[in-house]
Amino acid sequence: MQAQSQSTSAICADVQSVLAAASPSPPLRPVYLTVQQFSERNPAFTPPALRNLIFKAEARQCSQGEIPGNGLAESGAIIRLGRRVLIDESKFLAWVALSGSAK
Repeated sequence: MQAQSQSTSAICADVQSVLAAASPSPPLRPVYLTVQQFSERNPAFTPPALRNLIFKAEARQCSQGEIPGNGLAESGAIIRLGRRVLIDESKFLAWVALSGSAK
C-alpha cells in the first residue's frame, strides 16, 4: 500500500511540474498608486516628501538658468493623468535604490 501511495505522489508531482511548465505565469502588472496610497504602503515616504520629489522630477527654469531634474521622470515612475499623479511602485523603488547608491 505504501508503494502505491509513493508512486501516486510521484505521479502527482510530475503532473504538477508539467502543468507549471505548460502554463507560464502571466506577466506582472505594474502597481500604480496615488501619493496617499504610496505613502500608506511605504511609510518611509510621507506625502509632502513624495510631492517634493514629483515637483523636482523634471528640469525647470529659474532666474539663474535651468535646474536639472532628479531623474524620477526619466525613470518612468511618475504617470500623469490630467491632474492625477500616479506612482509606479516598482520603478520608484528601483529609482530610489539607484539614486541612493550613486552618491
